[in-house]
Amino acid sequence: EGNPYTWWVGKANEKHYYWGGSGPGIQKCACGIERNCTDPKYYCNCDADYKQWRKDTGMLSYKEHLPVSQVVVGDVDRPGSEAKISVGPVRCQGDRNYWNAASFVTSSSYLHFSTFQGETSADISFYFKTSASDGVFLENLGNTDFIKLELKSATEVSFSFDVGNGPVEIVVRSPNQLNDDQWHRVNAERNVKQASLQVDQLPLEVRKAPTEGHTRLELYSQLYVGAAGGQRGFLGCIRSLRMNGVTLDLEERAKVTPGVKPGCSGHCTSYGMYCANGGKCVEKYNGYSCDCSKTAYDGPFCIKDVGAFFEEGMWLRYNFHSPGTSMKDLVSRTLLSSADPEITAPDLNLNKEELSFSFSTTKSPCVLLYISSYTQDFMAVLVKPSGNLQIRYSLGGTKEPYNIDVDHRNMANGQPHTVNITRNGRDIVLQLDHYPPTSYSLPAASDIQFNSPKALFLGKVIEIGKIDQDIYKYNTPGFTGCLSRVQFNQIAPLKAALRPTNASSHVHIQGELVESNCGASPLTIPPMSAATDPWHLDSVSLLLQHQSFNSLFTASADFPYNGQAIGDGVNRNSAIIGGVIAVVIFTILCTLVFLIRYMFRHKGTYHTNEAKGAESAESADAAIMNNDPNFTETIDESKKEWLI
Repeated sequence: EGNPYTWWVGKANEKHYYWGGSGPGIQKCACGIERNCTDPKYYCNCDADYKQWRKDTGMLSYKEHLPVSQVVVGDVDRPGSEAKISVGPVRCQGDRNYWNAASFVTSSSYLHFSTFQGETSADISFYFKTSASDGVFLENLGNTDFIKLELKSATEVSFSFDVGNGPVEIVVRSPNQLNDDQWHRVNAERNVKQASLQVDQLPLEVRKAPTEGHTRLELYSQLYVGAAGGQRGFLGCIRSLRMNGVTLDLEERAKVTPGVKPGCSGHCTSYGMYCANGGKCVEKYNGYSCDCSKTAYDGPFCIKDVGAFFEEGMWLRYNFHSPGTSMKDLVSRTLLSSADPEITAPDLNLNKEELSFSFSTTKSPCVLLYISSYTQDFMAVLVKPSGNLQIRYSLGGTKEPYNIDVDHRNMANGQPHTVNITRNGRDIVLQLDHYPPTSYSLPAASDIQFNSPKALFLGKVIEIGKIDQDIYKYNTPGFTGCLSRVQFNQIAPLKAALRPTNASSHVHIQGELVESNCGASPLTIPPMSAATDPWHLDSVSLLLQHQSFNSLFTASADFPYNGQAIGDGVNRNSAIIGGVIAVVIFTILCTLVFLIRYMFRHKGTYHTNEAKGAESAESADAAIMNNDPNFTETIDESKKEWLI
C-alpha cells in the first residue's frame, strides 16, 4: 500500500524512499524506471524474493540529499530471507579552487597580477560577498583601452571596457540588494561580436559590437583586483576568480599583501543554518565546520544520533563534577547551566532544565533516566508497568513527588519515541514524538529550584541514600532497549561515554555499552493489520517479499506457539463442526472444477501487462508517470480479452 519497509536518511535527517538510479519522489530502483525488473509486478529486483540472489544498484546523485547518514532495513525478521547492503563512498567533483578566496579589509587594499591577455576574447567569472554599497572588483589599463568590473551601487553591477571605439558600459540591475553579505556570482564576456554580463540568475544583458572599428583590447598595466587608481576599493570577499579559464590564486597573493587576508570569513553567515540541533558554526580558513561538542549529536552537520543499546542490568552514571573536583572549581566549570546566562547560579541550584532523548523498549516497568542531588531533590523519567510514561519531579516543599502521567499510549511497544521536557520555574512543557506540546505546572507549595544536582543515571539507579519507593521497585531488573541523543542542558552523557571528550572522565558504565542510534526518528509507518500482513500466522498463503539494499543482514524467526489447552467437550464439538465445514468446502471445490473445465473447452484467455500510455510516451519513466501520478504501476486485472 505504498508504505516501504526500507529507507535511507540523508543530509537534512529526512527519510528517502528512492534508490540508486532513481530520483526523489519515485519509490523505485533503477529497474523500476527502466521497466526491466526481475518480476514486473515489483519496482526493485530484490522485491521478487527469488531463491537466487538479485541485485539493485546505482548512483545517488541528488546533491541536496547527500551524504547518506543511515540506512534502515525492515522486513527481515523471517526465515529464509537474506539481504546484503553496501553504501559506496561519497565522491565530490568540481573545481578545487572553488573556495580560493581573499578578504579585502580596507578600501585602499588590492591584489595585483600580471597583465590580462584578452585581446580578442575575455571571459571573467567570480563570486563576491559584501556589505558595502559600492567598490571596484577589478581593473586593467592600457594607453586608452581598459576593462573594469565594479559594484556601482547596492543593486547594480557594471562591466565597462574600451577597445579604441569609445567606452562601453553594460549594467545589470538587481531587484534585491547585492550588499546583503551573501554570495553572488558575476559572469562577464567580451569578444569581437558582442559583450555580455550576468549576475546570479538575473537576465543576461548583451551589447553588440560595432560592425566597424577596433576589435583588439590592448592592455599594458598590471591587473588590479579589489581596487583601482583614485576610486573606492572593494570591501568584502572575492572567490573563485577565473579569467579566460585560469583561476587566479588569490590566497597566495593575499598572504604577502597588507590589508588583504587569505580565505574569507563569514561562511557561517551564509551556511551556518546547516549546523543543526544546537551545533555551533565555526569559521575556517577556506570554509566552515560545525562544532557538535555541546550537543547529543555527531557528524559534519550535527545530525547523526549518538546512542547505545542497554542489556538487562546495564547502567550509566554521569557525575556532574569529576572525582577530586572542589565545589569552587565546579561552580566555574559546570555545564549544568544551559546557554541562557540566567540559568547559571553560583550555588548550582537550577531554576530551568532542558531534557531530551529518544528510547525504544519492550520491557516495563523500568527507569529511563534519573537525576540525583546532594539533597532530596530528584527528577525521573519512568515507564510504568502499564507501558505508560511518567515524569516525576521532587524539588522539596511537598510530601509527595509531582507526577506527570502520560496514559494515552503504550511507550513500551518496541518503536522509537522521543521525549522533550523543558522546565522554567514552575512551568513544565512536555512533548512526545510529534504530538503537540503539553503544559503542566508544579504545585504552589513546591520549590522551583533543583538544588545541588549530583549525577545523571541511565538504565538503572545506583545511588547511595534513600530512593523513592516506586523508583526502587522499577529499578529491578533494569532498562532493556535503546537510548539515544540524550541531552540535559549542555551535557550529553551517552556521547561522553562513546566519544573521547573532556567530559569522558565524568562517566562510569556497568556492562558493555554497544553503540546504536536506535532508529531514533519516530516510526511513521503504522503496523499492518492481521488481515493485510502477509507474514501473519493466519495467512492462507505466504507471498515472500524481499527488500535488499545495504551491509550483510540475516534474519530468521520462529512463529510463537499461541495455543492453549482445550477441554474434551470443546474438542468433540470442534471436530463435528470441522467435519461439516470440510464436506461443504469439498462440494464447492468439485463444482468449481467442473465449471472451469466446461469454460475452457470453449474459451481462451489472456491479459496484457502494458501500462496505459506506454505506446505514446517519450520514455519509460514518462509512461510510468502518465499511467499513475503517484508513480505506482498496477496491472489492471479487469483488462482481459476473450477469444471465441
